[in-house]
Amino acid sequence: MNEQPHAVVIGGGIGGLTAAIGLHESGWSVSVLERAASLEPVGAGIGLAPNAQRALDVLGLGDRVRALASWQGQGGMRAPNGRWLVRTSAAEAEKTYGGTLVTLHRATLVDLLASALPDDALRTGTGARLADPGAAHRRAVVATDDGDIEADLVVGADGIDSAVRAALFPAHPGPAYAGFTAWRFVIPAPEKPFTPHETWGRGGVWGTHPLKDGRVYAYATARLPEGGRAPDDEKAELLRRFADWHDPIPGLIAAVRPEAILRNDVRYLATPLAAFHRGRVALVGDAAHAMTPSLGQGGNQAIEDGVVLAHHAAPGGDLAAGLAAYSAARIPRTTEIVRRAARASRVTHLTSGPLIAMRDALAATASRLGPNLIMRGFASIADWSPPQAPYAAGTATGAAARTARAPGREPAQR
Repeated sequence: MNEQPHAVVIGGGIGGLTAAIGLHESGWSVSVLERAASLEPVGAGIGLAPNAQRALDVLGLGDRVRALASWQGQGGMRAPNGRWLVRTSAAEAEKTYGGTLVTLHRATLVDLLASALPDDALRTGTGARLADPGAAHRRAVVATDDGDIEADLVVGADGIDSAVRAALFPAHPGPAYAGFTAWRFVIPAPEKPFTPHETWGRGGVWGTHPLKDGRVYAYATARLPEGGRAPDDEKAELLRRFADWHDPIPGLIAAVRPEAILRNDVRYLATPLAAFHRGRVALVGDAAHAMTPSLGQGGNQAIEDGVVLAHHAAPGGDLAAGLAAYSAARIPRTTEIVRRAARASRVTHLTSGPLIAMRDALAATASRLGPNLIMRGFASIADWSPPQAPYAAGTATGAAARTARAPGREPAQR
């Protein structure tokens, strides 16, 4: 009897856990090595668009995620004075690309993903380094403090500053600063109801989205030099920049504790990788294609990666061909989304008064001509469907139900 092939995933974030689940479900023995002592994601929310939900449907987790998340109904884009520029609705989203956005805390998603793995698959507090990427007739080697591990497949899911990526592609320049900083926090929802929104101002953005557990996820961005920090604390910085914007923004800032605010410079892989694999190693998530948050697709694309990798890297198959197919499937899509997100970032962080007025007028005009006109630009991202049907009990919804089950047809990857 052939020994079950072994995959080692370096990194226990969203992309690494998704890849591990997919590989486990398809027949691999899986070990996830996470450097941190526990899986405690940053205190922030994540929006899952229909494309990521369909990928989770493959793993039998889509319905569970939707049950834990808040559904994005009415919403849209506002100006700092509160004027609505764009209105969106769940009904229009469903009509345009077969589903709607759901929002949940990152910790909730990570806990759910981790629970779908075998009990012995996840090892926290375990630093890991790629010692040898392996080759067709040589297993890869991962070095840990407890000794070396040989693996038939290694998945580099170690984030934007990926050491695995640097080992595979040492000439790649790595991440570049996108020109703006982001703040994020989660607090109890205010007593007064509000409509989910993203607000575009001069050189910055604010977003407010409810979570199903009675909390609110808020985020903000602003054009600033790289490496900066507030002279006092980040709450004071947010008040200086956003206290005169529309409700509920001032109240949310007033309610948050300074130490609960996360601040990070936004970086991304402006130079795409030529491949997402080398030897017996594949990259997923930010390690492969870190992007700005302007389209909300970073975590979504990491989830897609994990499911597509599991589809192509079938145990017992030609791994080299499978990894090449994975790169071929993912690079065009993620490269385009990285570029679109970077372009969107430049639009949302304009500082010229005339250009801001033109931007807002164009958005408002497009919205008046019909919500589908606004949503159509996102459709080629959100209407993606995975290349395989669900492994486990799960119900595909929307476009996934229409395409994944079509006789004699594999869902198209866009």
